[in-house]
Amino acid sequence: MTTPPPDGFALIKPGQTYFGKQGITYSAGASAETVGAEKICMNVMPMPAGAVAKAHYHKDIETIAYMLEGECAVYYGDHLEKRVDVRQGEQCFCAANIPHAPRNESGKPCTWIVVHSSGSDQDGIVLLPELDKELAERLAEKT
Repeated sequence: MTTPPPDGFALIKPGQTYFGKQGITYSAGASAETVGAEKICMNVMPMPAGAVAKAHYHKDIETIAYMLEGECAVYYGDHLEKRVDVRQGEQCFCAANIPHAPRNESGKPCTWIVVHSSGSDQDGIVLLPELDKELAERLAEKT
């Protein structure tokens, strides 16, 4: 974790990236890692066409995501049985502890702005490989 700026203000310039536990490379934003944030963070999540995030939930952490450009499917629920297509300009809210897995099935890149109620978007992540398998099998049956 980085120490908070001494005067309480920080500017985050583009160019920093990191690989998240969810299997996606993020553009670093304001977070515990970059500015010492404690209760909130915001990062940019670009997803190339075909990108799939690992099924996961954020333990006791809420998420709001804004689709800056493009569109993306998000599967969610106890068995990722629900699906919503999020399009440019739309926001989605994911309550704490709700399993979810974005999958860019659109054929074009998309870019999310993601906010979490924690200093780091990597806090509290619980990966759910059994749901990855279950969803992949269910989607394969449809093709």
